[in-house]
Amino acid sequence: MNAAVVAIASPCIGICTLDAGTGWCEGCLRTIDEIAAWGALDERARREIWKGLPARRRERDDVKPEAA
Repeated sequence: MNAAVVAIASPCIGICTLDAGTGWCEGCLRTIDEIAAWGALDERARREIWKGLPARRRERDDVKPEAA
């Protein structure tokens, strides 16, 4: 029985702007280095990046805007 090989999809959602404060893409929350390396990464490395994204999202969303 042959198991189908499924590539780990990129988390890119097409909102490609880097946040100067965090260094994360505002859309996918990866760093520029993670984005640039994605095509060459093995599945383990891609999974590790995916595993870290929820924590980055929580950190980003917990930041309160400065009072005007």
